Amino acid sequence: MKRIHARYGDIPIYITENGLGDEDLVVNDEILDEPRIDYIRRHLFACQQAIEEGIKLKGYYAWSWIDLLSWLNGYKKQYGFVYVDRDNKLKRIKKQSYFWYQDIIATNGVSL
Repeated sequence: MKRIHARYGDIPIYITENGLGDEDLVVNDEILDEPRIDYIRRHLFACQQAIEEGIKLKGYYAWSWIDLLSWLNGYKKQYGFVYVDRDNKLKRIKKQSYFWYQDIIATNGVSL
């Protein structure tokens, strides 16, 4: 963000499609994806710091809401806040990160 600000001036910045692809841990129908939470938390802290330093960050968009298939990693990693169980009729399961991010949004980042 600082590099963009230095190169292009005081322009609005939107971060799109920021997230972590990982092989999520499934325990008793619960999706434990702490690495994703940690990754996004660190990026949100950087966003917060940039805003405090005067960068015109206007939006942050996590990638992705629901798991998607990526041929690049052999369809092994998950990316979203909602798990798609391909072995159980594509059942959707909200992940640990879903509830965490929901709280971040509800508190406007105060619960970071």
